[in-house]
Amino acid sequence: MKILALIPARGGSKRLPGKNLKQLGGKPLINWTIEAARDIPEVFEIMVSTDSSEIAKVAKSAGAHVPWLRPTELSTDDASSVDVAIHALNWYQDQAESIDGLLLLQPTSPFRSKEMISAGIEIFQKSSKKTVVGVHKLSKPIEWSMRIMDGHLEPVYDWGSVGQRSHEVTDTYIVNGSFYLIEPELLLRTRSFFQPYTLPLVVSDDKSQLDIDTESDFRLAEFYFHQDMKGAK
Repeated sequence: MKILALIPARGGSKRLPGKNLKQLGGKPLINWTIEAARDIPEVFEIMVSTDSSEIAKVAKSAGAHVPWLRPTELSTDDASSVDVAIHALNWYQDQAESIDGLLLLQPTSPFRSKEMISAGIEIFQKSSKKTVVGVHKLSKPIEWSMRIMDGHLEPVYDWGSVGQRSHEVTDTYIVNGSFYLIEPELLLRTRSFFQPYTLPLVVSDDKSQLDIDTESDFRLAEFYFHQDMKGAK
C-alpha cells in the first residue's frame, strides 16, 4: 500500500501568529508531525503544502517534500483543508504516480504518535479503502447541550434529554483534527473526508487529541512536553 502523507501548513494564522514554526520542545511545531509520519512503511512520501517560503525551508530540512508554494487563493481563511488536499493530490498524481491513500496530518496535533498513525492505517487497510477520521469521546453527554435563544437557555435536543444521567446516554465523539485518511478517488468525487461509512480512529488520551489553535492551546502543549520530560528522568 502506498500512502501520501500531506501536511497543510499555512503561513498566516490570526489566533496564533506563526504557529506552525513556534518552538515546542526545541523544534518547530511542524517538525513534530513530519517526524511522526517518518519511517512508517505504508507512508512512502511526506509532502508539505504551504504558502510560506520559511515553512518550506524548515520542512525540507526536516525531510519533507515541498515541490511548490501553495497558490494564494488556497492560502486564505476561506480555503478549506479539502481544497488544499485536492490541489496537492491532483498535482501529485499528474506529476508523480497514483497512490492508494491520502493521509492528511495537521501540524497543530504534535503529540500523535507513530503507533496512532499506524493504527489508523490498519483500520483503513481492513475497510476496503474508504475513509478513516480521528475522533475522541466527549467528556459530557451531548444530550446535556444547551443554547441561548433570545437571552434564555434552551436544550439542543429536549428538556428530558438534559435531565438524563450520564450512564443513560450513548457515548458521543467529536472530530479532533489529528488524522484523516481517504481513498484518493473518493475524495476527488465527493470533495469530503466524511462519508456515510467513515470509520473512527478513537484517540483516547488528552495529549494526542490536542489541536493547537490558540495561545492557551500552545501553553498546554508546553505543559504536556515538560511533563513527558519529567517522566523520562
